[in-house]
This record gives sequence, C-alpha cells and structure tokens, in this order.
Amino acid sequence: MSPAQQAPGRQVFVSRTAFILAAIGSAIGLGNIWRFPYVAYDSGGGAFIIPYLIALLTAGIPLLFVVYAIGHRARSSAPLAYRSLHRAAEPIGWFKTGIATLIGIYYAVIVGWAVSYTGFSFTQAWGDDAEGFFMGEYLQQSGEAGLSGDFVPGVMIPLIIVWVVCLVILYAGVQSGIARFSKIFVPLLVVVFAIMVVRSLFLPGAAAGLDALFTPDWAALTDPSVWIAAYGQIFFSLSIMFGIMLTYASYLKRKTNLTGSGLVVGFANSSFEMLAGVGVFAALGFMAHTAGTGVDEVVSNGVGLAFIAFPTIISQMPGGAIFGVLFFLTLIFAGLTSLVSIIQVPIAAIADKTGISERTSTVIVGGLMAVVSILIMPTATGLSVLDTIDAFTNNIGIVGIALTAIIAVGWLLVGLPQLRDHLNGVSSFKVGRTWIVFVSVVTPIVLGFMLIQQIITYAQEGYEGYPTWHLLLFGWGLIAALAYVSFLVSIIPWPKKSLDRVDKARAEFEAEAEAGTATGTSTARTRTLTSGGEKA
Repeated sequence: MSPAQQAPGRQVFVSRTAFILAAIGSAIGLGNIWRFPYVAYDSGGGAFIIPYLIALLTAGIPLLFVVYAIGHRARSSAPLAYRSLHRAAEPIGWFKTGIATLIGIYYAVIVGWAVSYTGFSFTQAWGDDAEGFFMGEYLQQSGEAGLSGDFVPGVMIPLIIVWVVCLVILYAGVQSGIARFSKIFVPLLVVVFAIMVVRSLFLPGAAAGLDALFTPDWAALTDPSVWIAAYGQIFFSLSIMFGIMLTYASYLKRKTNLTGSGLVVGFANSSFEMLAGVGVFAALGFMAHTAGTGVDEVVSNGVGLAFIAFPTIISQMPGGAIFGVLFFLTLIFAGLTSLVSIIQVPIAAIADKTGISERTSTVIVGGLMAVVSILIMPTATGLSVLDTIDAFTNNIGIVGIALTAIIAVGWLLVGLPQLRDHLNGVSSFKVGRTWIVFVSVVTPIVLGFMLIQQIITYAQEGYEGYPTWHLLLFGWGLIAALAYVSFLVSIIPWPKKSLDRVDKARAEFEAEAEAGTATGTSTARTRTLTSGGEKA
C-alpha cells in the first residue's frame, strides 16, 4: 500500500445539512445586520437590489464555487490547499489565514459588546444619551490613538466569556462542536430575528422607514460606485476570501454536492440580508417618527447603528426591553457563528503545517488569539485599534488577496478548468465556460477597481483622522507584515502526513473521474452498437 493510501483521515461533516448550516452561520454575521441596510439605502434603495443580485450571480456564487472546489479537492487547510495547486501559491493561503486571525482578534470584542448590551437592555442602562454612554461610560475611550494599558473590566469580562465559549466549541471538533452549535444557533438566530422584524413592522413610522429603504432611485444604476458597493457587499457578506469557506469545504465527504450547497448558502445569506433591511429600517422609521425628523437624519451604519441608534430606539418604544434583548441576542448568535468559523481557519492551517492535532492547535492558536485580543481590545484605546485593523484588513487585505488569488489560479496556473471538472464530478448544478468568464474576467475587473480606489483614498486622505504613525502600525504596516510572514512561513517544510493526505485525496478524485469517464465511454459505445451506428 502506498503512503498516500495510508494517509490519515480528516474530520468531516457527517451530513451536507450540517455543512450548509455551518456555512450559513459563517456567512450571516454582524455585517448582514448593520452593513447591508445602510449600503442598500445609500446606493439607490430598491434599485440597489438589481446590481446586488447581479453581483451575487456573477461574483459571489461563482467565487464560492471556486473556494469550495479548492478546499474539497485538497481536503486541507487554506495554505496546503493552495500549495496543492502549485508550490508558489502557498503564500496566498497563509495571507488568508493571517487575515482571518486579525479579524478574529477584534471581532470577538464586538460580540462581547453585544453580550453586555443584552443585559443593559433590561434596565436601559444607557439612559437618555446612548452615544455618550457607549463611548464614555461603557468603552471608556480616551480619544487617543495607540495602545493603552488602561483596561476596561466591563468590556474585558464579556470578551473573556466569548473566547471561552468559542474555544470550547472548536475544541469539541468539526462535527461535535461546529456542526452541533450551528444546528442549534443558526435556526435560533433566524427565528429570533424574524420575531424582532415582525415587532418592528408594527411600530409607528415603520412604513416611512421601509419607503426610505425600498423607494428606487433608478438614476443610481448609472453610478459606477453603486455597482462597486454591490460587489463589495457580496464579497464581504459571503466570507468568500477569508479562507473560511475553503476550510469548511475541506471537511466535506468526497461525494458532496458542492454547487448545490453553494447556491443554498448564497441565497440564504442574501435572504437574511433582505430581512435585516426590513427590520432595521422599520425601526429607524419609528425613530424618525418619534423625533419628528426624516429617516435620512437617523440612518446610521456599523457600530453606530447597533450600539447607539438601536439603544435610542429601544428607549423610545413600548416594550423596549424585550425588543432590545431580542436584537442583541441576534447580534450574539450571528457573531458567534461567524467567529467560530473565522478562528477555525488558523487552527486548521497550523495543525496541517505542524502535524499536531486540531484539538492541540485549538488550545495553542485559539489560546494565543484570545490572549492578544484580551490584551489589546478592552482598553481605553481599543476602539481606534479595532477600527483601523478592520478598515485595512477588509478594504485592502481581503480585496487584495482575492484579486491575487484569482489571477494566480485563473490566469497564471490556468486552474479553473481543473476546478470546474472537480465541481462537475460531484455536483448536480454543472458549471462551464460562463462560470470561468465570471471568475476570471468580471470579478478581477471589479476587485482591481475597488483595490486601486481604496489605496488612493487611504494614501491621500488617511483614515478617520488617525495620525500617520497609527495607520502605519495598525494599517499599512500590518498588511505588509502579513505578506512578509506569509512568504516566510511558506518556506517551512510540511509534515509528511499532511502531504500524504493531499496526495490521497487527489488520487481518489482522479480515480473516480477516470472511472466515470470509462463508464461514460462504455455506455456511449454500447448505445452506438445497439443502434447499429458502428460498422464492424
């Protein structure tokens, strides 16, 4: 028996449903709730749905198929999966792993804020000044950029709780931990959020909020920035280029319908975003109605929407405590399901690279991430660090590595036909030339434009008025360091058992493909002979 045949097995999702729920849980995160409604409103309202759906069909789902195929074909973490395509592609996988690590470090504290605000909702602890309470009394921000040793216990304690919960789930493994957690909390997230949306719809002024969101501005369709916003929302909300979906796909059984699963995940994520838009703008309509202003004067995005605007709404509405608990519970559920998937990326990568078990990697990698997160984020300067890392990892790091990966796989390695054959060999929905065009032509053009535009903006205008040294340390410098480390780690040899697993997976898929080709040829020949079409 060859070494490839002796290679050790890998954890798997025992069912396709378990994988789909885990992938949906990863895709549905905080950005679906606080980013999509604002982007849609700011980009043409109802008219935005057109470029959004086009972006989903021409970039989101096609790219989802790409990462599914890469991960499933190699049955390995992101760095090893890219190495299986070509040795030179390994740094791409490590850069994605680094991006996931950085996001995990700051994402956890936002989930911790939601934990705190779930409790605050019962007493409406923020009083009459939600913004002052959030920035001052709760976060205790100094207003300065940099690193501070002044810890905020009210932020640190829930952050520690979040890390403990996540690491316990991940230590339990793919099936017993991630899959079981997703089966419970993804449906619960949808149910709780649906209840909150229904409550929002019966608030005074809700109709005005929905009118503001869905009234189409058809002229916006001629604005290139609106189309870029649509593609950007799809890239970020589907978690395509974080290494998450690739890692999850590596835990699938050999015979799994990849494209069918991708369609379910893609449309489920977008459906939830639409639901979020309805709930958020119905509530903002109530806020505008109460204040006697237009909806455009109360619309906010991101952290401001969740921890300033919504607490204000909760204080003004009847039964606000219940509404507040429901809203912040949805943030906790959405945040935890996404955070678990983010942390799993570096855990799997280090396990493959060192040959240790994923449980040991969970303790080491997850533990180190937790320590860094707890030392940096719950401090008097934590918000400025979080804000800068978030902006540069998302707008420069993710967009840049997505463009690099597509050029490497689609143009330099000409690997898309190979991935197409893999997808078609195990899936019900077949992909062909159109899929290759979407991935290798349409997507790089959009990503290239986004990247150049963002680099110019940050270079000329900076970011949020932070000093240059701060942006160099937590922005440009962090991205450059990540690229350097990615190349450096790629030099380290892989353990034999990790390489053997890739060889075994590839051999199994190639054998099945050859068997399928042989069967198809034999069947075709039999049909021809039976019909008398072939002469002796």
